[in-house]
Amino acid sequence: MVSTNQFKNGMHIEVDGQIFRIAEFQHVKPGKGGAFVRSKLKRLDDGAVIDKTFRAGEKFRQVRTETRKMQYLYDSGDSAVFMDNVSFEQTEIPKDVVGEGLQWLPPNAEAELLLVDERPAGLQVPSAVDLAVTETEPGLKGDTASGGGSKPATLETGVVIQVPLFIEEGESIRVDTRSGEYVSRA
Repeated sequence: MVSTNQFKNGMHIEVDGQIFRIAEFQHVKPGKGGAFVRSKLKRLDDGAVIDKTFRAGEKFRQVRTETRKMQYLYDSGDSAVFMDNVSFEQTEIPKDVVGEGLQWLPPNAEAELLLVDERPAGLQVPSAVDLAVTETEPGLKGDTASGGGSKPATLETGVVIQVPLFIEEGESIRVDTRSGEYVSRA
């Protein structure tokens, strides 16, 4: 059991039979009356964010969370197939669970899968990935590293980002997965 005094951002708790991730919380001690904790909780099932107030010292069941290194194998339509690097067991995970992180993973890439009570709950990709450019317009004469401007480029995972004019097809580039922006040549 975990008390409101032990709350941490990112912790998972069970409230009324549903699992929530603590997005943020604030202990409030009014001049009159008992202390309480005001919190924003994100429901694990559908991602809905709710505001909830608890009395100070209230206890909840802490949900066990862990990350497991897994290899992304392939896309099977409405789900993605991952393989556990230790047991070699394959797992199909719905795309709405893995979310936006899947667009940065080429097949056979490793990622960390977040498990909450042994159920997949999210995907953690590195902050920057190296991907090959599969399609972009050719650079024009005079395009230099210092010359401004950008053009769209399709990467090996199918995502389209803006790259500098001097980048050509077949080159490998580094992309920031948090913002989706070009960082440098790989």
